[in-house]
Amino acid sequence: MKIYKGLIGRIVVLVIVSSLMSVFACYSITNAETVLKEKATLEEITAFFTEQGKTVVTFVGYSGAGYEDPQAMLQQAKTVLGTLEPAATIINIGATPDGIGAIYPLAKQQGFMTTGIVSSQALEYEVAVSPDVDYVFFVEDETWGGFLEGTEQLSPTSEAMVAVSETMIGIGGGAVSRDEMIAAGRAGKKVQFIPADMNHERAKEKARKKGQPEPTDFHGEAHQIFGK
Repeated sequence: MKIYKGLIGRIVVLVIVSSLMSVFACYSITNAETVLKEKATLEEITAFFTEQGKTVVTFVGYSGAGYEDPQAMLQQAKTVLGTLEPAATIINIGATPDGIGAIYPLAKQQGFMTTGIVSSQALEYEVAVSPDVDYVFFVEDETWGGFLEGTEQLSPTSEAMVAVSETMIGIGGGAVSRDEMIAAGRAGKKVQFIPADMNHERAKEKARKKGQPEPTDFHGEAHQIFGK
């Protein structure tokens, strides 16, 4: 291998450096962009995931309620991700960065494609979307998800969440997560549940604001069905 000196050498080095900068610039721009789809229909969402030709693993759990031990939750997620092949798997969550959404950066670091399906309520209330999610689908929905009140029919958001998932993994979780895992199991999808407490102080504060007694059970509604 020859080392070129003088003007030619400087030109060669400049070309190499410029090429590398272009590659990293493209990589940065690509990963900084999140594709948002508003008013996404079930048909559009399922068609998108089918076109990817990958296994969809969906994580559900606490969102705004947070985790009492977020690091333990991430360690559980890391263990699960370690059993999956990034090139063949999509990690799907609920689009927001809070609670279970903290898995997004971890998944991106490991090379997974990331997606989010979330209710249009997130747009109405201007809820932030994780910067580490590649594609977000907003579903027209009058609720945040789960079974419609008084029925066992899923809301449009949860219907889409269950429809695209081959595997659903719950790490703790409230009523919406519980309902989605119930529906996923009934649909023959693989369901895995890992117990985890919601953030204790947030739960107490929520109860105080509603004038209710402070809770003593922080396992969440999903635990009542899947944690026994």
